[in-house]
Amino acid sequence: MAISFQNALGIHDTALRLRGQRAEVLAENLANADTPNYKARDLDFNAMLQNASARQNRGLEMNTSNSGHRPGGATVAGDENLLYRNPLAPSIDGNTVEAHVEHGKYMENALAFQTSFQFLNGKFKGLMTAIRGD
Repeated sequence: MAISFQNALGIHDTALRLRGQRAEVLAENLANADTPNYKARDLDFNAMLQNASARQNRGLEMNTSNSGHRPGGATVAGDENLLYRNPLAPSIDGNTVEAHVEHGKYMENALAFQTSFQFLNGKFKGLMTAIRGD
């Protein structure tokens, strides 16, 4: 009998991937903290995870009939999924990155990433125990 990783892991592998993508966006914000007119961005993690969950529950993939159509597969942190962050105190040069806010969001995301990783690690250990018959 084959093991269905989609059933065994659920949405947690997608959550880990989305947390990684959010970390990239937040790191980009921090790297551009001194760039004039740079606008801080972020992912709406909950909305993206719900979208991925709904797509997973449907179990259907979209067919494309034209090369210009976008595939309906994996969730990607493209520009359409990025939101602009509203600054608490706008700067004179038009940059909306606030380092203390970005650091806090980054650390919060890092903790959530670690939690998701540990949860998946536990799932894999459980699967290995079941396979070995311990």
